[in-house]
Amino acid sequence: MAEWEPVVGLEIHVQLKTRTKMFCRCANSFATEPNTQTYPVCLAFPGTLPTPNETAVEWTLKLGLALGCEIAARALFHRKHYPYPDLPKGYQISQYDEPLCLDGRFTLPGPDGDSEVGIVRAHLEEDAAKTIHVGGATGRIVGAAHSNIDFNRGGTPLVEIVTRPDIRSADQAKRFLQLLRQTIVELGLSDAEMEKGQLRADANVSVREAGETVYRTRTELKNMNSFNHIARGIDAEVRRQIATWEAGGEVVQETLDYEVKSDTVTPRRRKEEADDYRYFPEPDLVPLEPAAELLERLKAELPELPGARIRRFEREYALPFYDAEVLNGSAALAALYERVALDGVDAKAASNVLMNDFVATGVDPAVVNAQELAKVIGARATIPRATFAKALAESGDPEFKADAYLGEALVADASELEPLVDRILADNPGQVAAYKGGKEGLLGYFVGQVMKETEGKADPKVVNDLLREKLG
Repeated sequence: MAEWEPVVGLEIHVQLKTRTKMFCRCANSFATEPNTQTYPVCLAFPGTLPTPNETAVEWTLKLGLALGCEIAARALFHRKHYPYPDLPKGYQISQYDEPLCLDGRFTLPGPDGDSEVGIVRAHLEEDAAKTIHVGGATGRIVGAAHSNIDFNRGGTPLVEIVTRPDIRSADQAKRFLQLLRQTIVELGLSDAEMEKGQLRADANVSVREAGETVYRTRTELKNMNSFNHIARGIDAEVRRQIATWEAGGEVVQETLDYEVKSDTVTPRRRKEEADDYRYFPEPDLVPLEPAAELLERLKAELPELPGARIRRFEREYALPFYDAEVLNGSAALAALYERVALDGVDAKAASNVLMNDFVATGVDPAVVNAQELAKVIGARATIPRATFAKALAESGDPEFKADAYLGEALVADASELEPLVDRILADNPGQVAAYKGGKEGLLGYFVGQVMKETEGKADPKVVNDLLREKLG
């Protein structure tokens, strides 16, 4: 059988959280009653003219710089025509062959080194309104009784990022999108919440035999609303295409939906050739020509980006890649980690606690007194488990003090714990026999039973030593 290689490119749309919409003065907020955030411009009333949102332009340039893009000396807005009811003008103001940002390189850290994903372009446009299909089994336009339009979203500033087909696995696509989202959030450009439609991604998927240099026919996956669904959808489509080629068939260029429950893809529409959007320059808008001074200012405003911070965490704190990546999934968590680690706590121990125990509490890392939390984490081996968990859960309290949790010591007297250990071993003869037969992982089971009986107050080291001694 041939060895197959996935080839994936992504198209990502990001809604910018500017105060007003892209070409008019109405509020950029569609999380209100339908059709209450509208204006004659975004509703395409006769005689209205668009005015570009300066902040949206600057934010797009800043994102382009973060993506390693070249910034165009001159960029144009175009009219992109298609006759959908969510576009009252009958066209979308977008950018075509002269976008603001092009030819970038986004570095994606990985456990086996860095990879680069090329950025074809990042351009600015306006979002369409939201179509709500009512009735029918699926809620889609096919089979719907009727459709409603909410124009609150229409005219929202939207950045489209198009990657090169440089992605070679579903996991790489997922990690790229997660890091891209974190970068956008930390730049303050968007909340980028997929479940709210603030970040939307389509995947162009094809496969080819190992060693091939040409691209085979690709399909486009749409309607995926989470990073996990995107990864699963890509995997499902890769499997389908490989099976098609190996059976002697041909992959057809078409648009597909990913069905989560069945883990399969279904055709939406066939795409025999490129859509004809009849682009032409927007006559009511002048070209954009970013000034050198503006670009220098935006470069100076760029913070340390999450991808670079992942590698720094590995280097400065000797963390495994997994820890560094998880901690950098949130700027607030990364900042809390650094404050705790710099306060003298073992770097790996601090990472374990924050990634697992602390995150599970739901406490906002931004409000935690890192110095007090560091005292608790540093003393974790000497205080009962339940007390430690309580301290983490209450660490977001403005009055949080470590001393309130450090007074209760662990039970470390072996003579006090020995009768309990003997009873637990006597009550579990099957597990004892299995342990002595080679299933040494059962030691954790016995430790857990002791900790349960003592409500987490037993010293784990003493318990481990007792158990090993008695189990032989």
